[in-house]
Amino acid sequence: MAIDVETVSDDNADRKSSMHFYRFHLPHAHLGSVFGGDWFALKAEAFARFFGTPVFLIGQTIVVAGWILVNVVGWVSFDIYPFILLNLAFSLQAAYAAPLILLAQTRQADRDKCNALADAEHREDLHHASEDRQANAIKQTALLLEMVEQNTMLTETIKTLTERLEALTIEVHKSVVLSK
Repeated sequence: MAIDVETVSDDNADRKSSMHFYRFHLPHAHLGSVFGGDWFALKAEAFARFFGTPVFLIGQTIVVAGWILVNVVGWVSFDIYPFILLNLAFSLQAAYAAPLILLAQTRQADRDKCNALADAEHREDLHHASEDRQANAIKQTALLLEMVEQNTMLTETIKTLTERLEALTIEVHKSVVLSK
């Protein structure tokens, strides 16, 4: 009896992949983001995520408060009252932050789409597995009913044979007793 090595290795691979938690996400692993997975895209997404953190907001508030304090008190006067340079700095930050945030949202949307697709495939596989289990349960129930019917028929046959045996035993017993 020859064993097909390729089939065995495929079975092992299937078993390993079925144990992997994200096995339904693996078919989508080749899909890169619209902006790719290069250094710039990853750093841009990291910066965009940083813009929404409390550390950034508190740090920015401290820098702005220091900027205003230094210029109002008069220690230095590189940006006087209307704070045009500060306004320019905020505009520059907004000009770079908006595309970075959009980049991060686009990349997240790509990941969400892949996750949703993988989840849909997983639900479909679960549905098929459930249907298979139901079909197997129906087959097993039918087999059990058939076995119960066969058992009932055998029990009736045994009862009939036992009654016939008892009748024959009585008849033989009468014949033996009468012949004496």
